[in-house]
Amino acid sequence: MAKAPVLTPQAEDFPRWYQDLINKAELADNGPVRGTMVIRPYGYGLWERMQQEMDARIKAAGAQNAYFPLFIPQSYLTREAEHVEGFAPELAVVTHGGGKELEEPVVVRPTSETIINDYFSKWVQSYRDLPLLINQWANVVRWEMRPRVFLRTTEFLWQEGHTAHATYEDARDYAAYIHRQVYADFMVNVLGIDVVLGRKTPRERFAGAINTLTLEGMMGDGKALQMGTSHELGTNFAKAFNTSYLSKGGQQELVWQTSWGTSTRMVGGLIMSHGDDNGLRVPPRLAAVQVVVMAIKGDEAVAKVRELGDALRAAGLRVQVDDRVDTPFGRRAVDWELKGIPVRIEIGPRDLEAGTAMLARRIPGGKEAVAVESLAALLPKILEDDQALLLEQSRARRESRTSDVTTIEEAAEAAVAGGWARIPWATLGEVGEAKLGEQAVSVRCLVAEDGSVPVSDDAPGTVAIVARAY
Repeated sequence: MAKAPVLTPQAEDFPRWYQDLINKAELADNGPVRGTMVIRPYGYGLWERMQQEMDARIKAAGAQNAYFPLFIPQSYLTREAEHVEGFAPELAVVTHGGGKELEEPVVVRPTSETIINDYFSKWVQSYRDLPLLINQWANVVRWEMRPRVFLRTTEFLWQEGHTAHATYEDARDYAAYIHRQVYADFMVNVLGIDVVLGRKTPRERFAGAINTLTLEGMMGDGKALQMGTSHELGTNFAKAFNTSYLSKGGQQELVWQTSWGTSTRMVGGLIMSHGDDNGLRVPPRLAAVQVVVMAIKGDEAVAKVRELGDALRAAGLRVQVDDRVDTPFGRRAVDWELKGIPVRIEIGPRDLEAGTAMLARRIPGGKEAVAVESLAALLPKILEDDQALLLEQSRARRESRTSDVTTIEEAAEAAVAGGWARIPWATLGEVGEAKLGEQAVSVRCLVAEDGSVPVSDDAPGTVAIVARAY
């Protein structure tokens, strides 16, 4: 009788596969309140590595980390009409505290544009105070009606950047810099996901923004996932909070602003982009553990894997030693495969006699015997090759499952069939976008014919990327 698979096969039921993997790879669990999640240590380790990589890029862009309160007076949100309208259905509002009704209800942070602007208006006095570049690592709450772990949860973790500039051009350019040099660089070169950079349509734009730049990734089932966004806010919030400065010419001017964010949704994107029927496949540049060195059995093997683990760490690799010989080797190997550790080095009594180890590569698959003494020199190239392979596979999937179409009906058909469609925006337009919405299909972003980001919604040659989305 055939052995039951550890995970539901992707081709059989992709959503069930996703949930199986989260559970069996010990990434997360559902929280006690509907829509919340408990991130388990291995899942949180992935998020910590994402934080480290992103934080370094954000600081290189000149932003500094700060922290603002979780509770925001409800009146703050009402100052920018479009913003409050966009977030109203998702707000969690506190009306009682300390056993008493509050004089003014407070909102649990859904995003921080309003409270940060209140302080920007105090901190910015002169052109010498600009640009003001702030980033916050925090949690936010948006009441989610259709929760899904990592993808859509009532509470999630993220970073949110907020900046103030003297001119429209400076703000525009900074939002674009974050979009490409921080977000795209991280997602392509660390996560190994071939994201498409584009501009959101007015219908999909962030509430209160004059332009939203997005990064869209194709998941294993052909749906799109918005991986991050960077917004030009214009002077909308500056007007609402009187965030102004004294210019060099002695005039009082409103600041121009940006905001930008990525979240634990990226963990979901990592799973759905690279996972297979055997579990996760973690990009080596991201992995907290790049190599696990396993003793199959025997005291001599245990001593050898500990010695090898130290040598590989000294060579600059992130290594974990698995010397739990009291636990069956097969069970341990399956667990590491589920977790997507890029490389396993397996050593048993026969390997010791031969001076070799069995090298198992998670990303391309396969095993081979290699000399133990060659591993420190061999592994860095193997890890880089496997990193490149993930990006290549991500790009190949997107290109093979994206169709160029000329009608709204063809665009909807391609999306429903599990792919993306490219259609001229002049052909689709806002009327066509609304029609697609009736079929749960959306315009993920607008791109120029050459793949760059259009300078405006109606720039000549602009193409709409159409898909079903998470």
